[in-house]
Amino acid sequence: MTSAVSNEPAFDPFEGVDENGRMAPKHYDAILLASFGGPEGQEDVIPFLRNVTAGRGIPDERLEEVATHYRANGGISPINEQNRALKAALEAELARRGVELPVLWGNRNWAPYIKDVLQEAYDAGHRRILMVTTSVYSSYSSCRQYREDLGMNLLKTGLDKKLHVDKVRQYFDHPGFVEPFVEGVRGSVAKVREQLAAQGVENGKIEILFSTHSIPTADAEASGPRDREFEEGSAYVAQHLANARAIMDRIPEAAGLDWQLVYQSRSGAPHIPWLEPDINDAIAELPAKGVNGVVIVPLGFVSDHMEVLWDLDTEAMATCRELGLAADRTPTPGIHETFVSGLVDLLQERTLENNIAIRPALTELGPWYDVCRPGCCANLRGEKPTIAGADSTVGVQ
Repeated sequence: MTSAVSNEPAFDPFEGVDENGRMAPKHYDAILLASFGGPEGQEDVIPFLRNVTAGRGIPDERLEEVATHYRANGGISPINEQNRALKAALEAELARRGVELPVLWGNRNWAPYIKDVLQEAYDAGHRRILMVTTSVYSSYSSCRQYREDLGMNLLKTGLDKKLHVDKVRQYFDHPGFVEPFVEGVRGSVAKVREQLAAQGVENGKIEILFSTHSIPTADAEASGPRDREFEEGSAYVAQHLANARAIMDRIPEAAGLDWQLVYQSRSGAPHIPWLEPDINDAIAELPAKGVNGVVIVPLGFVSDHMEVLWDLDTEAMATCRELGLAADRTPTPGIHETFVSGLVDLLQERTLENNIAIRPALTELGPWYDVCRPGCCANLRGEKPTIAGADSTVGVQ
């Protein structure tokens, strides 16, 4: 493999990858911040949901039921504005470090679409792109689906073999992602104790709920590489549990507090098993356990997506109020300085120029793979072209 700059890339996903799935540093000429996307007005909501559910045959009447979350917020998902802020923060941090790489931004389900951004990048002369996503854990929807979107769009645009896109590792246990939650949980525990003291319950019992997006049980079981065993048979679940422990271990003032991993934002047919317990069901059981206060931690999210604003700030907090529980929701990393710095560290792990050789991980599960193992986070509905996998065939010569 050569690191010399050429007009057309000649990459092989197997070349330069060690037994731990770590890829040798390369020269890149642009960064792609890839995300889910969201509507930015009432007229966007149903078209956006059609994109999200494409191929499932869900009628607009059913989509309109889901649309109520967006309708209540003016038809606007906060995710796009948050990604604009994150893009600007990444650009500023890269510039501060003297890393001369432009940051592009593309979404899977709404403008700016990844397909269009790839074409614009190629037309602008970019040939070697390094992608970082706003999904940090291992599952089909949070990793492989991004790799599929890149693979399929390289084919659709005719840019396969012309434009190469790699992806940074899943960064669930990188300090840049975990440490803002440590700060947030510490602050929320103090706030809930203040609420309880104001109610005359100074020694009230507090429980911490680490919440993440529920996914179908079958997808959870298929998450991660096939040649490793994981707690509860799922890399997705194991990564969250390991992160929760890492956070609790770093907060002495939370020592002795009970905690659990809970799930939110379930969708899909009711007969299909999804990860449980639902956060509202978990909250409903707390009073019987003698719990007086709750700290809700959106551990599965990098910023305040609609799922955070609706499922946690609206529904879960309402459940807490109905039960008379003191409660606080911790911040997501957003554009926290530590998170932004950590993302740039992740990018520099992979770049030949300004390379960072040390790869920190705060759990025994990491650091995760640069190049996914064959069958990792399998698409149970049928294989599609992907990038950044040992079984990838797209973008290579």
